[in-house]
Amino acid sequence: MIAMGTDVDRSRRAVEMANEHPAVWAGVGHYPTEEAVPDIDELRALALDPRVVAIGEVGLDFEHGAVSRHEQMVRLDWLFTLAVELDLPVSIHNRGAVSEIAELIGAHPGLRGVMHYFALGVREADVFLALGVYLSFAGLITRPSRAELRDVVRECPADRLLLETDSPYGQAHKRMGTPNRPAYLIDTAELVAQLRGLSLDELGELETANALRLFTRMS
Repeated sequence: MIAMGTDVDRSRRAVEMANEHPAVWAGVGHYPTEEAVPDIDELRALALDPRVVAIGEVGLDFEHGAVSRHEQMVRLDWLFTLAVELDLPVSIHNRGAVSEIAELIGAHPGLRGVMHYFALGVREADVFLALGVYLSFAGLITRPSRAELRDVVRECPADRLLLETDSPYGQAHKRMGTPNRPAYLIDTAELVAQLRGLSLDELGELETANALRLFTRMS
């Protein structure tokens, strides 16, 4: 599993956890609604740890927080530049910013990454898939109102499909009201396997291969 950081302090803790537990890897990042300016030098220093496999969580959020759109885009440009410099993939948060994120991805040749907690439709999925980005799905796909999102799960290329919990958020429909946890990835996996006509073992093999291809330090 990968523990993602959302500021320097949480990124440092993620790196500590990854070094304490062999099953855990780390991402170091800066959440777009964090008002403090990201400390790129400190994030770079943390990212040199071999247990760090991603720059994340990073992205744009035009629906929450007090950081202006322009400032968020400037900061994400810095973070994408860092990811390319270190040859690390990015885990991208998006709320209301499909075109802006796509623009910034296109401005950084060689950038690799995943749209974290993908929650949009087929049209938006096609935008990111055309840029070479992976799509990651969580318990949201199990909710009855998310039929179009389940269509995205069915149509996503097999080699771009990832799963996550977004723990402690992102609960499956049957667990609403309780904190999510990594063990509950099975809720999402069972539905993805059903939607794609796979056994859980087959899905597990696919997910392992995809994760190792994107998060190359894990291999």
